[in-house]
Amino acid sequence: MPDHLPLAQSSLPVTTPVTAGAVTAPTANVSPVVDDGRGDVAAADPWSGRFRLWDIYFALAGAGVGLAVAVDAWSSPVARIGCLALFLALAGWYAGFGRRLMRESVEDWRGYLYLAGAALLYVPAVLLNGNASFLLFVLCPQVFMVLPAVPAVLAVVLFNAVHLVVLAIRLPDPHDLVGPLLIAVMIVFVVCVLGVWSQRTVEESTRRADLIAQLERTRAELAQLSHQAGVAAERQRLAADIHDTVAQGLSSVVMLVQAAEADLDDDPERARRHLALARQTARENLIDVRTLVAALTPAQLTDAPLEQALHRLAQRFRAETGVPTSCVVSGTGPPPGTDREVVLLRAAQEALANIRRHADARAVAVLLRHDDQRVTLEVADDGTGFDVDRAADGYGLTGLRARVEQAGGALVVRSTPGAGTTIRVEVPYR
Repeated sequence: MPDHLPLAQSSLPVTTPVTAGAVTAPTANVSPVVDDGRGDVAAADPWSGRFRLWDIYFALAGAGVGLAVAVDAWSSPVARIGCLALFLALAGWYAGFGRRLMRESVEDWRGYLYLAGAALLYVPAVLLNGNASFLLFVLCPQVFMVLPAVPAVLAVVLFNAVHLVVLAIRLPDPHDLVGPLLIAVMIVFVVCVLGVWSQRTVEESTRRADLIAQLERTRAELAQLSHQAGVAAERQRLAADIHDTVAQGLSSVVMLVQAAEADLDDDPERARRHLALARQTARENLIDVRTLVAALTPAQLTDAPLEQALHRLAQRFRAETGVPTSCVVSGTGPPPGTDREVVLLRAAQEALANIRRHADARAVAVLLRHDDQRVTLEVADDGTGFDVDRAADGYGLTGLRARVEQAGGALVVRSTPGAGTTIRVEVPYR
């Protein structure tokens, strides 16, 4: 049976979320996410576990900004309490709505809704206490988690502009705004570059993961097709072997037994010879059957080369039919290999079986010829012949033709009514 290469199983996931510090974030989870039935979400790749690091980062950064607001002596207690209340509301908005969007990589209208709600809580917090602007270290990564690249860049610019607008309103001298403006521009530039880069990196990893998954599916389909083709080829080979050995052998046994029955009363000695040949043929076919079961080479080739096997085949045909049968081997060349020897032997068996059944021949010749590139077998008879153009190949010739073509060879049948038949098989050495 034709072998096919074993296929390697998939390796580790190729998609890895990018964590580039406090101001960047991966855009999306890259594998399907399923609900585990307990209100939480479990993903199938490492991003599920690494997202907890973002939870911890958001919590620590938010707590740090809240602590800075709480200890700010320049702000009134009412402003600090109000700012902290807005912080708590923003944390609840993230935990109740935004976190799931980020973990499931949702980039639709819900991302805009989440950022709109975050802006409604962030802007008054900055108005109450300027330290609240440090929440940008939390909000900027979240922007790239829920929006595509271009809207995310615009959202980062708008969030960073809030603090500048507040300063422009509160500072009496516009020149005092130059420093914060430069810092804000640098922050926006770094955040957008790293955020867009992380998005592109994850998108490329996602495409690679999809390509690998598609390749694995294709490999599995090819492996299945290869297996099916191998099974079909093996079935065809076994059918041809059974036809060339068991079926032909049983046909010979039947003919010999019928001949023995006809001679039993008039010529007992001849009947015994027919029975002896039938017994010998049955034994040889039994050996062939055992050989097929054991998946070995044909019994005729086990202890002898092809030439000797053809000589024995011709002698047995002559003994069974009484038709003069010659076997000639000419030329020199390397051994054709067991698989090609099997093809040539089966071709000779099929040709002789057809001659026995249909040709009514008076003489048969088997010729095996070697040259530098190929081995040629010809089996010719002087029997009744037939019209090749009108006659349809039986199973024997059809199976033989398929076997020869599988070995890279060619089968030619030449025949004319009343002028005999020649079957020619050519197979290359390799």
